[in-house]
Amino acid sequence: MGACTCNPEIDSQYLCMKHNVYVCEGCLACRDPQIYCKHRPSCAIWFMTKRQKGLDESVSA
Repeated sequence: MGACTCNPEIDSQYLCMKHNVYVCEGCLACRDPQIYCKHRPSCAIWFMTKRQKGLDESVSA
């Protein structure tokens, strides 16, 4: 665990392996989603945002 880059008062388990920074749930977003990340298959941030997007789409349907 580490301190969120944007909210240092929050400890987070979400580590962006591409940029080696921690982000909290409120900040879950890839810093540069248009650029391919070799870590994507094991990226918790990518999967969390993908899951969140799917939940948002199912609620609005």
